[in-house]
Amino acid sequence: MRMAYYPGCSLHGTALEYDLSTRAVCHELGIDLEEIPDWNCCGATSAHSLDKNLSYYLPARNLKIIQETGLDVVIPCAACFSRTRCCADALENDPQMRQIIEKKLSYKFHNDTQIYHLMELLAQQLGLEAIRSHVKRPLKDLKVVCYYGCLLVRPHQFTRLDDKENPQLLDELMTTIGATSVDWPFKTECCGASLSLTRPDLVLDLIKRMTDWTQDADIDAIVTACPLCQANLEMRQSADQKIPVFYFTELLGLAFGSEEAAAVVKKHLVSTDTLVAKLMDDVTQAKEYAPTAEK
Repeated sequence: MRMAYYPGCSLHGTALEYDLSTRAVCHELGIDLEEIPDWNCCGATSAHSLDKNLSYYLPARNLKIIQETGLDVVIPCAACFSRTRCCADALENDPQMRQIIEKKLSYKFHNDTQIYHLMELLAQQLGLEAIRSHVKRPLKDLKVVCYYGCLLVRPHQFTRLDDKENPQLLDELMTTIGATSVDWPFKTECCGASLSLTRPDLVLDLIKRMTDWTQDADIDAIVTACPLCQANLEMRQSADQKIPVFYFTELLGLAFGSEEAAAVVKKHLVSTDTLVAKLMDDVTQAKEYAPTAEK
């Protein structure tokens, strides 16, 4: 399977663990990722608030490059996925906006490029049985909650991904690799997003509600598919809480026995050492991991 790959800004910066584990997992699964050349920022959460046309031009330029490759595209970042799907919807269903975009970019778009979130590509296009066939170390002792956040499932008319109130794809991926996925009431709640910079007090309150619940339920880790959600959930925990927050690709990689995945999880702000060592199948693997002191 060959796919155009749009990492977006976060995966080349603060969410490097997501990028590295994505590449490792896709390599294991036989998915050839071809990062699109000269890609630009999708506009993320700010462009549509400042300039409507710009909020379409940015992802449209990326779509132009993708269409020139002749490949469908996979996007791991929830915000990038949302903005790209929103742009594709406008190109397909808004003739006036399509004309504006095509004039600006001097390009005639077609509507048959498939835009997948990575979670969607793995769970639905590749399939859970294919995922299961690559599991070398089932994460049978891991109890997690899956956090989808806002942008993967809403606005649903754009994302068209899973159930907007009770999505299951991430839960299914976790159970496929042997983990126990616990249902919880916060799976599509907002983490506060970029308010973490301007109103950290609000974000602290939102995150505390979630982490308090996981602590009371004796959850081992939170699993997400969004760089901003991961950052907020990890950085805005209260001082007495130290629950690890994984990208789902990191856990897939651990279940596949990927050395790259075992390496990148050590980059987290909240230490994953003790938990990952517990998941190792034997003493040798645990020693090879060589956990550092808890932060």
